[in-house]
Amino acid sequence: MKILGIETSCDETACAVVENGREILSTCIASQVDEHRLYGGVVPEIASRLHSESIVGVCEEALEKSACKLDEIDAVAVTYAPGLIGALLVGVNFAKGLALAANKPLIPVHHIKGHAAANYLAFPKLVPPYLCLAVSGGHSQIMVVRSYTDFHVLGRTIDDAAGEAFDKVARALGFPYPGGVFIDQAASRGDKSKYALPYPKTQNEFDFSFSGLKTAVINLIHNAEQRGESLDKDSLAASFQHTVCDILCTKLVNAIKLTGRGKVALTGGVAANSGLREMLTARAAELGAEVFIPPLWLCGDNAAMIAAQGYYEYMAKNTAATDLNAYASLPL
Repeated sequence: MKILGIETSCDETACAVVENGREILSTCIASQVDEHRLYGGVVPEIASRLHSESIVGVCEEALEKSACKLDEIDAVAVTYAPGLIGALLVGVNFAKGLALAANKPLIPVHHIKGHAAANYLAFPKLVPPYLCLAVSGGHSQIMVVRSYTDFHVLGRTIDDAAGEAFDKVARALGFPYPGGVFIDQAASRGDKSKYALPYPKTQNEFDFSFSGLKTAVINLIHNAEQRGESLDKDSLAASFQHTVCDILCTKLVNAIKLTGRGKVALTGGVAANSGLREMLTARAAELGAEVFIPPLWLCGDNAAMIAAQGYYEYMAKNTAATDLNAYASLPL
């Protein structure tokens, strides 16, 4: 079964064709990073306009690279939540029109479920149930993936997501957008023990809070500037990255102990961070848990993961009509 996936939740216009939820036939992305870098972050209005300009061409390219014609596609899957509402609406409305015109089923896909499905494309042997840590610019949560479509959230961010904290700290350090990769590079040159940073507490042991940590780093930077003191940016980046990774991995390890799950998957844009990948692999190995981490190109937003999850949603008979709407926020 061939699924055409469409992803426009933030600043990547993406389309892909995936067969049977596991095999990528094509994946195409039109990135907006250069445009948003001028403003130090994603500008929602610009993102929506650029999606509108790119989506037809990206879809045509994905079909051409897959060697499939539209009438050979079995269904159209699209990210409908969560994300930037204007950006989502471009993808949802395009998918609705395409599905209606081609007389194909329309499959709504939750963005976080899509991120989890990225691991199905990289690891054919991965099947539910398993634990999943999803970490991105807008989300940080630990989930028990009971089945391909049934997710139970153990904990989530109560304020800033880890990826958002990375970007804001990177901006304060003078790094370009998106800042995560620059913090990762700087951290490799720094001393992670040089700056003592706070570990925010939460009522639910599996929830995350990164707002206070982000603010502590930004205040440290501003105070140094006001006093005319030199700052070791590489070591501050290393200390910040280590603290975030330690928080994420400690809570995930506690979840492994609580649930007894022997399989753990990492996903989302922050899954590309080398410090997180190394720390999670080491700590899970200490518990004898098997770890699944997607290749770097499947960590960020892409349509292949949406098409993959779309296959399992279709098999569960989760389809939508032409009144499908988009939602900026929607819990799993």
